[in-house]
Amino acid sequence: MQPEEFIDQINRKQMPAFRELFGSFYRYLVLYAMRYVRQQEVSEDIVQEVFIAIWESDKKYNSYHGFRAFLYDSVKNRCLNYLKHQEVERRHAEILLQEQDEEDEDYRLMREEMYRALHRAVDELPERCRQVFKLHLEGKKNEEIAQVLELSVETVKTQKKKAMYFLRERLGKSYCLLIVLNIISL
Repeated sequence: MQPEEFIDQINRKQMPAFRELFGSFYRYLVLYAMRYVRQQEVSEDIVQEVFIAIWESDKKYNSYHGFRAFLYDSVKNRCLNYLKHQEVERRHAEILLQEQDEEDEDYRLMREEMYRALHRAVDELPERCRQVFKLHLEGKKNEEIAQVLELSVETVKTQKKKAMYFLRERLGKSYCLLIVLNIISL
């Protein structure tokens, strides 16, 4: 197809011209896009988007050489837009990671403060009650605590209840938070 006939058919949205456009330019435009984005699939998508934009556009082209320059400029601009978008996404991901790290740090600090408050309150418990509750915090079962302290299981349960009541009174709303954070269990 002659260059003038090709441009005329492109302007009139004729399928033979678009088949020739694909056959003559697709590979070269993909290679050109690869210079910018360095990804085969992305390059192919960009070139296809340019072809679709030409099909959907009402723009009229005056010459074959101008049209050819337009193709390469369009591919280059879409590549640059893609790269800008990738940079924005990268920065957004970095911000999200930084915010997550800050939240993790806030959570860690809150948890440490809750541990300190709990241990200060546990230290205020009466001696036997404190011994029972500290073993409970270590994860020991009622039977184990009873054996270690040479108490009955019922005495252990009673001392734990007293400790829980005292902590609930002493720590107030923080007591519920300690339960939620699984620092203490009922």
